[in-house]
Amino acid sequence: MMSQSERKARYIMTGGFLGAGKTTAVVRLARNLTDRGLRVGLISNDQSRGLVDTAAMRSHGFAVEEIAGGCFCCRFNSLLDATRSLTRATRPDVFIAEPVGSCTDLIATVSYPLRRIYGDEFEIAPLSVLVDPNRAARILGLSEGRSFSEKVIYVYRKQLEEADIIVINKCDLLDAESLDRLRRALRDAFPRAELLACSARTGDGLEDWFGKLLEPGRHKMHALALDYARYADGEALLGWLNATAAISAQQEFDANAWLLDLGRRLGAALRPQVREIAHLKMTLDVRDIAGSLCVVSLVGGDAEPEMRETLADRVDAGTLVINLRAEGDPELMRRVTTQVLNECIDNVPGLSATIEHLERFRPAKPTPTHRLTVPV
Repeated sequence: MMSQSERKARYIMTGGFLGAGKTTAVVRLARNLTDRGLRVGLISNDQSRGLVDTAAMRSHGFAVEEIAGGCFCCRFNSLLDATRSLTRATRPDVFIAEPVGSCTDLIATVSYPLRRIYGDEFEIAPLSVLVDPNRAARILGLSEGRSFSEKVIYVYRKQLEEADIIVINKCDLLDAESLDRLRRALRDAFPRAELLACSARTGDGLEDWFGKLLEPGRHKMHALALDYARYADGEALLGWLNATAAISAQQEFDANAWLLDLGRRLGAALRPQVREIAHLKMTLDVRDIAGSLCVVSLVGGDAEPEMRETLADRVDAGTLVINLRAEGDPELMRRVTTQVLNECIDNVPGLSATIEHLERFRPAKPTPTHRLTVPV
């Protein structure tokens, strides 16, 4: 029998466009695997540092490594370093990696190289790509509303084209007829992928998906035919803003309500200024107390922000993290964000904020470390 030290770690990559609900799904998957007695290591990824996703994963007690400064394909060596660091710390049986939401071509640039170069260390699971059903319905022409330009949609569709498994997340948001219509449209457009539906928020349908990720044996991978110039153009239309601020108050206040109000005001202010909001995520982190994190998420310019996690008590200090992704000018996003934040600070007597980190940019042209297009 193979000893624990000789077993290959399973590498599970969960992709999907910005706002698809990947982090909630990853946390659910990690908890499920932990309940099965498996050790889990999580790897988050972004074009920059200071991620809401990383804070959310760590708040659930999981070992997390964050890869910043580019997607997995361009930071392949950093991805390996992250697995080594997690192995030294906790010796995971399973690595769960969540790539940047604007990234595609993951099989040729990550899965194939891992299998070919490091196949004695990793068993590669099928590539899952999650979709937000409302956004997918608009992009596939099933409903009307705000959406992205064609160059951004090119990236979105390429993500789905390379998926082994397309997971309709947030299926609790749809009635049966709408879900069936979306299933048919996805099946017609991307017939190669297996199609599943679930809700990471409620837990419905997750067991079927998790089972697919753990099935033994090699699965067939499918490298993507991709126009890298067009891919780069689509990514470059997206503005990125990350901000971190220290929040303090003269007396305790309801930070849950305050953060939700900040999300509403920021969404309303951005709506006429950008083509579409890909995802706005914010956390207020209060260390060393139970229920120490509140999380607000907004997906799409037509949507309202949702409170995903809440603080248990009123607080007088914390660390605010804002991650904003939109098809729009990053400098405009900075101006709007700082203006709205200042307004919300002024609305609470005695509240103040010190911005510790703020950056805005457009993603650089992707330059993969490896790109293998022949099945291994």
